[in-house]
Order: sequence, then C-alpha cells, then structure tokens
Amino acid sequence: MVNKDKQISEKISNEASLIAEFLEGVDFERFASDERTRRAICMTLINIGELVKILSDEFRHENNHIPWRAIAGLRDVTAHRYQTLRFEDIWETVTKDIPELLELISKIM
Repeated sequence: MVNKDKQISEKISNEASLIAEFLEGVDFERFASDERTRRAICMTLINIGELVKILSDEFRHENNHIPWRAIAGLRDVTAHRYQTLRFEDIWETVTKDIPELLELISKIM
C-alpha cells in the first residue's frame, strides 16, 4: 500500500469512527428529529466521499470489494441534494454500511 493511500485510509477510518460516536445512544426517531446530528453525520459522509475520491486508482482496484464509486456517489448526493435526502436511507447507510466499511478498512490497514 502506498503511504498516501494508507494515510487516506486512516482518515476514512477516523471519519467512520466519528459517525459511530455521533450515533451512540441514538435511535432512528432521535436521529430523524435532531437536525444537528443529521447534519454532522451528513458532513462526515461527505468527508468520507471526498477522501475516497483521492485514493489512487490502483488502491481502489486492488480493493474492489469496497463500493468506492457508491461511496463517492453518496457524497455527491449528500452535498448537492441535502434537502431531498431520505433520512431513512442515510440511517441505513450509517448503521449498516459504515460499520462494514470500518471493518473492511481496518482489514486493509
């Protein structure tokens, strides 16, 4: 793994861990009604998507079991269509996909 990709992977891991911290003790109803938490989580998803976009093509290809394109795509939707997001979808992403991403990234590192 190239040092740059390692550093970016660590930052992705840190961002995913932040989402887990933001969600401690939070259920969907609280998430749906708490604008501050939703915005913090969405900004963190944007950060993850930005980081994914600067990973090397080689690294993404070697680790093609991770849906890099979907992660970057979610960043674009979250950044440009925040007002139309379905927070049920964001909830599923942060409670299912982000823990899986965190596990996959930790295995790579």
